[in-house]
Amino acid sequence: MKTNVEEISPVKKKLVVEIDSTEVDNMLQAAYKKVGKKAKIPGFRPGKAPKKILERYFGEQVHEDVTRDIISDTFPKALQETDMIPLGTPLLEKETLTAGKAFTYSAIMEVRPEIQVADYLELEIEKEEAAVSDEKVRDRLEQIRKAHGKLNALEEDRPVKDGDYAVLEYEAFEDGSPIEGIKANNFMLHVGSGDFNTDFESALIGLKKGDKGEVDVDFEETYYHEKLAGKKVHFTFQIHDVKEMVLPELDDEFAKNFGEEFQDIKTLENRVREMVTAEEEKRVETDLKRRLIQKIAEKTEFDLPEVLVNAEIDNALNRVRENLMRSGSSLEKAGLSEEKLRQDFREDAEKRVKEMLILGEIANREDIGVNDEELAEGIAGIAQSMGQPVESIKQYYEARGLMDSLRETLMEEKTLNYLVEHAKIISKQSDNEKPDTQSDELKETS
Repeated sequence: MKTNVEEISPVKKKLVVEIDSTEVDNMLQAAYKKVGKKAKIPGFRPGKAPKKILERYFGEQVHEDVTRDIISDTFPKALQETDMIPLGTPLLEKETLTAGKAFTYSAIMEVRPEIQVADYLELEIEKEEAAVSDEKVRDRLEQIRKAHGKLNALEEDRPVKDGDYAVLEYEAFEDGSPIEGIKANNFMLHVGSGDFNTDFESALIGLKKGDKGEVDVDFEETYYHEKLAGKKVHFTFQIHDVKEMVLPELDDEFAKNFGEEFQDIKTLENRVREMVTAEEEKRVETDLKRRLIQKIAEKTEFDLPEVLVNAEIDNALNRVRENLMRSGSSLEKAGLSEEKLRQDFREDAEKRVKEMLILGEIANREDIGVNDEELAEGIAGIAQSMGQPVESIKQYYEARGLMDSLRETLMEEKTLNYLVEHAKIISKQSDNEKPDTQSDELKETS
């Protein structure tokens, strides 16, 4: 067997493999012998038919089988001999197998690039202090309060105002014709939230239950719904009901809803502060790691394997599909174009692949790996964060063949930690306010 590697690009290679004629003839002879033992040909006993007869009846199939066997047997050896590890499925090109002649085939494949990583140790980088202001704690308590609010029907027949929830039906038109799929019944809209469209929501203010209306809306080119993006749309609507959100008081009774350990609002406030502080510390640490690898990536140039970029885009697209499916929707129902989404995801995918490859190269240089014990700890951490048994999470990853992917993710995180440990950290005042002494205001929030 002879091998030769041709470079198409820094990340695309063509591996050419040649099998000499003697090996080809030996494999053909063995194949015909095997076929001849079982072949049932009129006028010949099993195993007695001449080779020329066998070639006439089985030649095409034998050549296909031998071609397949040669490639499956020699390709792994050729990869090992040339130290090549393909990314994705190689594109095979093969000649016609002919007795008495050498057989040549080739495989075009993408491979990991050779990376000359920019300096990554002792990098100077600023790090925020994870300060949490009382304002942030108040905001979080207000979020909790709103989450425990109740939607009640209006006690009086008053007009819709900002903050109300309108239950309505609507239909959209373009140039006088209905836009397929853009209509709804019993659609609940939080007026003033901007969730749908500010012009549409503003048109509801001042109207009452039972009122009908219409409004023209100019949607921006970047609007998420493909059927509405960049269009001037005429809406007709009718309000069927109006509800308002009634919020609980932030008092001791409210705090008791969260368990026996919360006997007053101050205890709940302290727990919320701990939670917000932990989140802020994690945000600061994540931002530090993001900027560190970004700093290295900006000074490190290499070609990206398209197969990895496409795989990353596929992952992002699948996440969108899964989220839509959970809400009973789909790309088509949501008016989303797969082609446009792929274009939108490309820049982030290229950035992610570049950083992933750089981290892999650094891990290789610094001999950073993830052993079985660390993998088990990673699974346990996922289980804890999801509130699931460790064994269930382990079975999930094993059943889907995701253990290697998880190990790689943990290795990336371990490498990022290594970069942080070896960086020159410069403390920076956080943009957030320092905690103040206004905690009593928390009790007065309503």
